[in-house]
Amino acid sequence: MSEINSNKHKNYEILNLLGYGLSKFGNKFINKFGFSTKTEFYNEMVAYGIADTASVVKNRQDLFDPFFENGRKGWWQKGDTYKHRKTFIDSLFGNLDVDGYYKIIKMYLQDKFEYKKNEYFKVQPIIQSKFKKLQETGLEAEMYFLNNYNKLDIFYNGIIEDTRLLGDGYDFQIEVKKDYFLAEVKGVRNKKGSVRLTNNEYKKARQYQDKYILLIISNLNEIPKVTLIPNPIQNLGFDKNIIKQEQITYNTKNLEW
Repeated sequence: MSEINSNKHKNYEILNLLGYGLSKFGNKFINKFGFSTKTEFYNEMVAYGIADTASVVKNRQDLFDPFFENGRKGWWQKGDTYKHRKTFIDSLFGNLDVDGYYKIIKMYLQDKFEYKKNEYFKVQPIIQSKFKKLQETGLEAEMYFLNNYNKLDIFYNGIIEDTRLLGDGYDFQIEVKKDYFLAEVKGVRNKKGSVRLTNNEYKKARQYQDKYILLIISNLNEIPKVTLIPNPIQNLGFDKNIIKQEQITYNTKNLEW
């Protein structure tokens, strides 16, 4: 996967998370940080290098305001252009209250920006697990595809089945009339970047050929673009890389249960 490399918003991820929190929870969110006004909160984010100016943080809230009933219009003119960002954050943290969401943001700020690093706060394991998931480009791309696959002509009116937990070399199966396709989704942060197939994905792509479609969701940092590549083994060049990994397991003795 490509790394984040955007001059427009160098801290794209945390700015979106802040905008979401401000728009969804309002003053309750900034109160968790110990502030009574948004201006104080904006200035704190600038002081830690998260944003260059207070308006940058405010603009992130404007981006999310149209998707929440908070009395603010925000950037309603943009329509659903940036809805994929809210959808992705919802998929991970949509069920959290303001306290749970604050802890996610605090973990991020401490991890990436040394924000009040010495202030210890207790978090549940599931919060830590969700924080780790946030870092995965693939999950964001998959969520975008799940919410937009029916807009693609080849999958129109198709019935999608999530196969990610099966771990069998493809993410989704889509039935279209009497036909079917296997979809493997890869995410790229910018407009340019490389993708890789696992050995299992490569075998499935070779086996199913035109029924196997590689979907590249690129430009995730801005407005996503979907590129469909049927039969990727034939239509793309892949270099084989062998990586040896040590697998560690822990076994009990042979016990009677």
